[in-house]
Amino acid sequence: MRLDKPIGTWLLYLPCTWSIGLAAEPGCFPDWYMLSLFGTGAILMRGAGCTINDMWDRDFDKKVMRTANRPIAAGDISIFQSFVFLGGQLTLALGVLLCLNYYSIALGAASLLLVVIYPLMKRITFWPQLALGLTFNWGALLGWSAVKGSCDPAVCLPLYFSGVMWTLIYDTIYAHQDKRDDALIGLKSTALLFRENTRKWLSGFGIAMLGALSLAGANSGQTLPYYTAVAAVGAHLAHQIYTVDIHRPEDCWDKFTSNRALGILLFLGIVLGNLWKEKTEETKKLKMLE
Repeated sequence: MRLDKPIGTWLLYLPCTWSIGLAAEPGCFPDWYMLSLFGTGAILMRGAGCTINDMWDRDFDKKVMRTANRPIAAGDISIFQSFVFLGGQLTLALGVLLCLNYYSIALGAASLLLVVIYPLMKRITFWPQLALGLTFNWGALLGWSAVKGSCDPAVCLPLYFSGVMWTLIYDTIYAHQDKRDDALIGLKSTALLFRENTRKWLSGFGIAMLGALSLAGANSGQTLPYYTAVAAVGAHLAHQIYTVDIHRPEDCWDKFTSNRALGILLFLGIVLGNLWKEKTEETKKLKMLE
């Protein structure tokens, strides 16, 4: 489950918080029950994803120094035991999903296919990071539907797209840690595809992310604090992209983990922007009365 490395859970959970925050009524905080429910679901589904990943990759993991000690690759856990453990995680995650409305239950169940096939992508395409982005940011759709009862494409699709771009940035940086081993054993990644052009590609993804966040904000009636947070996110991305040393695994890891702060920053911007809406609307009413 990688409970000792919670960064993956954060990166799965944060797009859910953005969506839940944007779905809140003007002047209101996000739904704390939904935030708690999705937090529990993120822990369970990230754990299930890790289990599936380790089952698919057990032979490859043995050949990579960073992953050789994972329980299945090291022989500490059998495939049968891992299936039992995976079944337990998915059963608990289903319990969380069943707390949502019918639309969200169907939408959440649809993401399971992505969870299962993502680990295979590194065998067949140089874009497994894109597959991860499509998987990890499903919460950008699900959070809104859990609050509102269905998705608003004008808000949810730009938010989902921005999350996918974000994943392409942080997971490409992450993949640079393993690029030598991956090249030797025949696995693919955007790190191996972009090589020394990584900064140019990540810059493009960053611009696309900021544009999509701005569109999601405009379509949900967001206010000044939100756009201030988006600007801060842009500065954070620029720092990551232009200071990362792609040839130093420890620096790649540090930049990768810094994305938790980026996601929390955007969430705070959404919350404050939503609270600001009430103030703005009250000001308009006062002017009309005057």
